[in-house]
Amino acid sequence: MSKEITSLKPQRLWEHFYELTQIPRPTAQMSQVTKFVCDFGKSLGLDTKQDKVGNVLITKPASAGMESAPTVILQSHLDMVPQKNSDVKHDFTKDPIDAYIDGDKVKARSTTLGADNGIGVAAMMALLEDKSLKHGKIEALFTIDEEVGMTGAFGLEPGFLTGSIMLNLDTEEEGELCVGCAGGADVNASFQYKNVEVPEGDVAYKISLIGLKGGHSGGEIHLGRANANKLMFQFLKDAVRDYEVRLSSIDGGSLRNAIPREAFAIVTIPQEDTQDLIDLVNEYEDIYKEEYKATEPNLIFKAEKTELPKTLIPEEIQDSLINAVVACQNGVISMLTSFDGIVETSTNLASVKSSPGLVEAKMLARSSSETRKDEICSALESAFALAGAKVEIDASYPGWQPNAKSKTMDIMAHLFQEMFGRPAEVKVVHAGLECGIILGSTPGLDIVSFGPTIMCPHSPDEYVVIDTVERFYNYLLKTLENLK
Repeated sequence: MSKEITSLKPQRLWEHFYELTQIPRPTAQMSQVTKFVCDFGKSLGLDTKQDKVGNVLITKPASAGMESAPTVILQSHLDMVPQKNSDVKHDFTKDPIDAYIDGDKVKARSTTLGADNGIGVAAMMALLEDKSLKHGKIEALFTIDEEVGMTGAFGLEPGFLTGSIMLNLDTEEEGELCVGCAGGADVNASFQYKNVEVPEGDVAYKISLIGLKGGHSGGEIHLGRANANKLMFQFLKDAVRDYEVRLSSIDGGSLRNAIPREAFAIVTIPQEDTQDLIDLVNEYEDIYKEEYKATEPNLIFKAEKTELPKTLIPEEIQDSLINAVVACQNGVISMLTSFDGIVETSTNLASVKSSPGLVEAKMLARSSSETRKDEICSALESAFALAGAKVEIDASYPGWQPNAKSKTMDIMAHLFQEMFGRPAEVKVVHAGLECGIILGSTPGLDIVSFGPTIMCPHSPDEYVVIDTVERFYNYLLKTLENLK
């Protein structure tokens, strides 16, 4: 595997990022990467400790002349989203990420890159080992399992951190200073049943919806991209109602915080109606391509004859599931009134999957307002409960309320203008960050989040813009010099 990215600048940052690409680190597979970070801190002779949930904290003393500066917490998460195209053989629990340079970008071959939040982790590592820098005392916090459940942030105990300022390195647009974010909650619905036999004379088809962009269900929910589950079930409702189609299995989407890019259904239909099914699929493909021609130019919707399944989902469960998914709210629900162009509330119908005797639908509701988050969770619960599903709401996490009097934000905004000749954009983001949770265990922190430009996170199209990484790192170093 090529190490070409290690030639980029700042070189030590990119070398550490390359090392991270070689370590499997999907959420809930943290043992290798936490050991790697702990060993790194100890190799530098720095105080390194791990809390009971697995977060790693490496402390670097203040440089000469900066002993009176406030202690600054630097924070990034160690896990990455494991997304790949369905036709790619890649095991995220053991295979390295194949990162490569493509013009002005670094990408990965048919998988997520892990720049979210690997670039932040690599920047912290480069900073910790560089003895030439000027800074106050640094607490480098590497949290675990941010992408699903934010386990590391929730597991932080009071007193583990002593800093008064925190710089979160998990924002994905150069020039943005994030001072607030949305909270979220998982809504999980399940239908249990006994499978039934396939009617005599039926034949089977695999219906495939592929080629969608997907993306981050927070930061990219407003871009008008198609949700593979919604489109598949719109078609299925028509097919079941008018052509005696029966549903055997469904497999749409995979991760709670990624807009689903693909969906697959195995259906049966009477032999004499097969051409009607093919015509309907072609009709829907034309409709979807026209509706999403600006956002989904690579959309493919097709039907292929396949082996007859052994069983079907019972008709009453099938109909209830279809109606619930079609009724399920998805996408942007409301916009913030105090920050132009920022989503306040949204939902993502992340996955709908069947296994013998069970269909599960998973949704992620986000909002900057706790009351509106509760409202959308209640609406989703109602849609599926009315259809007879068991519904559970869990993994709720709070938003991060903006601090209009942040001294750190003022300093960073001034430095950005001074360094780059343009104003920084102070924003509240719709994506979920760990900042609000960390505030719960360490009250009073003055927090700003920022980072380089990372596009299409949570999808195999993820990439980081190379020149923004060097500017981000230099800006981080300059900020630490000026936090006195």
